[in-house]
Amino acid sequence: MDKHYHELIAKEFKNCVEGTITRIFSNEQTYRPFHTALLSEDVIFWSGFERSFSTSFGQRVIEEIAKLVALSNGASDANRQKVTFIDIDTAYNNAISKHIQCLRDNTATARDWASTIKEIKSVKPSGKMRQLRIISDLWWKKDGIDNYISLKTVKPNIDQTAVAKEDCLHLTISNPNCKAYFGLPYNPYGENKADYAFNPPMGIFDFHSDPVVLIGKEMWDTIGGKNCYEELLDIAKEVGAETKSRIENLRK
Repeated sequence: MDKHYHELIAKEFKNCVEGTITRIFSNEQTYRPFHTALLSEDVIFWSGFERSFSTSFGQRVIEEIAKLVALSNGASDANRQKVTFIDIDTAYNNAISKHIQCLRDNTATARDWASTIKEIKSVKPSGKMRQLRIISDLWWKKDGIDNYISLKTVKPNIDQTAVAKEDCLHLTISNPNCKAYFGLPYNPYGENKADYAFNPPMGIFDFHSDPVVLIGKEMWDTIGGKNCYEELLDIAKEVGAETKSRIENLRK
């Protein structure tokens, strides 16, 4: 990875930790008598620290790092919260809406990506077009191809997932040359995609086999190129070598 992007990503990681430290000491402490009676001060402090860090290492940071790795991998342009206007036949739009509702009602005949695309394309076009506005968490252009990804927390709810799939379908049907994805920055159940086991969103996509569902390494390598995931972890470890000692001294 280019030194410029390496440093920008390291700065994002470092800012997450620095922001956590600032917030943990500036926020007004909540009076919790039962916590104090049952738990040690260290447990209470570090529990609050972890929650604060998880807030810092949130959606904005993931989007920004994803944008930086896309640019480092040769994207000619990349934007967070990209607004795209598409024109889609109303018959296809209605078929997409029906598919999503059937998934939510658990009455869909199929949920995997290939079958879904085939099902929607089998609908006879009406000849009437409708314009839709779609916001993608990240868009990048590489080799003349538009790439869109909906980035979610590692345990997304069914509503978030349904909207994301609807957006992916709208983009793909309106522009078959683009690439649309649903991405999770890491797998809380392990490194293998097949190990993902959070049930609520799994009724919307086939999480274990859909090519548009990218989890952990597969997501980062798709955006940033081969071994991007490992490079990001190495950058985080570099930053951690500096920040861990400071964190360990917070309670001394």
